[in-house]
Amino acid sequence: MTVVGSGTRFLSGISIYTLHLARALADAGVRTSVVTLRQLLPTFLYPGKRRVGTPLTDLAAGPRVPTFDGIDWWWIPSLIRAAAFLARERPRVLILQWWTGTVLHTHLALTILARALGARVVIEFHEVQDTGEIRLPLVARYARLVGLLVLRMAHGFTVHSESDRQLVGRHWGVGHLPSAVLPHGPYDHYQQDGVLDEADRQPIREAPEDVTNVLFFGVIRPYKGLEDLVAAFERLGPDEVGGYWLTVVGETWEGHTLPGEMIARSPYRDRITFVNRYVHDAELDGYLRGADAVVLPYRRSSMSGPLHVAMGYGLPIVMTETGGNPENAEGYDGVRLMPVGDVAVLTERLRELPGLRGQRFEHPRSWTSTAEAYLRFLDRMEQDASGA
Repeated sequence: MTVVGSGTRFLSGISIYTLHLARALADAGVRTSVVTLRQLLPTFLYPGKRRVGTPLTDLAAGPRVPTFDGIDWWWIPSLIRAAAFLARERPRVLILQWWTGTVLHTHLALTILARALGARVVIEFHEVQDTGEIRLPLVARYARLVGLLVLRMAHGFTVHSESDRQLVGRHWGVGHLPSAVLPHGPYDHYQQDGVLDEADRQPIREAPEDVTNVLFFGVIRPYKGLEDLVAAFERLGPDEVGGYWLTVVGETWEGHTLPGEMIARSPYRDRITFVNRYVHDAELDGYLRGADAVVLPYRRSSMSGPLHVAMGYGLPIVMTETGGNPENAEGYDGVRLMPVGDVAVLTERLRELPGLRGQRFEHPRSWTSTAEAYLRFLDRMEQDASGA
């Protein structure tokens, strides 16, 4: 089996997911390899271009997982080398991580190659279509055209919520293909032995120890709703805000500077920490260890990486009821849901957080369950094909 996803040069949640999935499949006894998409697009076009190539994680697929790192968007000679790698590995299944149209031409080439090698192709959806790309008509049309070519050659697809399965089926017209809703394991690698030195595992917080430190983290984009959190924080009365601190750790994308501008002029600016960049794993671990709760006020969402990071730390979480969020958090006792964009309700949720300080909750799923669900789906897909 070969998993294809973004490499760590353009580090993102998909990079981390790709490595976790490959490790889980290998742990389940499946011969697994990885092909990364190294240079996703010209660096100057990437929203986080200033940190491209910076080593921001120590996570790797591990010595048991052969890895080709990786394919560049212009293909030559990297695609030829990737083809030779796949010809050696001879995977029975190729799993493509789907999230952005910039890699679809490479997905198309790998799909054609995999089918020529006799492999089945499974698309794993993390986004139906990237929100930034949807707003650009030419890019959206290109992504749809090439995406449909890839999907017509796929044998099945996977998602992480029933709502996404229905959405993908309608949007791409693939409801007839075999599909599965997979449990999503925790992003807990920050806490694993050998990933961070013990000296690095220290809380990072500017907040005084006796106040509730509320953390927002992840790339700052229009759909993330950070401005709603800042507005809700400002609704706290002068007599109660002294019991709170807001920490924001994230890199601005798509020119979405509104949250940063709101923070700069906030009457509670002296109670807000704003780290406006993509931080290394060790730093993020520190901010999570120093947090009392996490707030994810998304205005839309398919699958949230920060949700699974926060659940991996057992933190109390306030999150909006949108897309696959409720399903992904199902079984996690520390989540408090709220309507999308309702600043008044968000303020009330903030007022509930001091009562949850110090409590920690169990992540309801594991990477073992993800791998087992994948293997069950692949067995069912093969049985359906042999009976057809």
